[in-house]
Order: sequence, then structure tokens, then C-alpha cells
Amino acid sequence: MTPKDELNNYLKELQLTWSRQHYEALSEQALKEHWTPTDYMARLLEGECHRRRENRIQRRIQAARFPVLKTLETFNWSWPKKIDRVHIQDLFRLAFLEKQSNVIFLGGVGLGKTHLATALAHQACLEGHSVLWASTVDLINTLIAAQAAQRLKQELNPYFAVEQRRFVFTR
Repeated sequence: MTPKDELNNYLKELQLTWSRQHYEALSEQALKEHWTPTDYMARLLEGECHRRRENRIQRRIQAARFPVLKTLETFNWSWPKKIDRVHIQDLFRLAFLEKQSNVIFLGGVGLGKTHLATALAHQACLEGHSVLWASTVDLINTLIAAQAAQRLKQELNPYFAVEQRRFVFTR
């Protein structure tokens, strides 16, 4: 077995997918640019960490069960006219999570409450927080059905795992 085969086997066993796919190209770049072994290793591990971070974010977003993905950048600030843009943008720093505070959007139909709540929950996913998106109607229906099936306690468990999840309820 060649050293290259051994290296591929080790990287596969350690599940270092990004490193396995890119170590040769990075090695060539390291030779051309006279990187130290430490520089080469740092770049290799940086790529691996970036891939894993992105995978964690994607898993959080999928687990959140957003009906539609929204961001603050796609919010229409021209409607409604009286929205406090600075205050809304400040919420996206997510300081309320550290304070264990709640955010409630109040207003009439069509003002962007759901868009902002979804965007805020999405930002929380990007920052490493777990989110579960559930409409109030879905939540109530799920809990009523669970109570009828005498499974209410089991259905409530995920909602009480406060340290692990942040919940967004809308409508």
C-alpha cells in the first residue's frame, strides 16, 4: 500500500471528507508558495472546519422546519411605514437569547411579522442556536391529538428542552 493510499484510508476513517478531497491540491499550493508544514495543516483543517460548520448550519435549518426561508435582507422596508428599523435590526444581534427574553411581533395582517420572525429564527440557526418553527395552530392541533392519544407528556418534551432549542410560534 502506498503512503497516498494509507493517507486516504486514514482520512476516510477519521471522516475528514474535505481534507480527503483537497489535500493534494493544497499540498501543491503549499509547495509553490513555500508554506511551512504548520501553514499547510492549518489550511487543511480550516477547510474541514468550514465544511463541518456549514453542515451544522444546514442541519439546524432543516430541523427548524421553516415553511419558507426568509432573511432580513429580503424584508420590504417600504411597508409598513411605521416600523422601527433600527430596533428590528438590533434584534438580529440575538442579545435577547442571552438575556432569555422573548420577542413578540404584533400588528395587523400583511405587515411582515411572519417574515421577520422567520428571518430572526434563521439568523439564530446561522449563529449556532437550534430552532423549531411551529405555527400556533399546528402546535395546538399536535397537543390536542397527543392528549387524546394519552401521549401529551412525550409530545411536550421537545418544547421544554429550553437549553437545547429556541421556538418560534407564529400566527
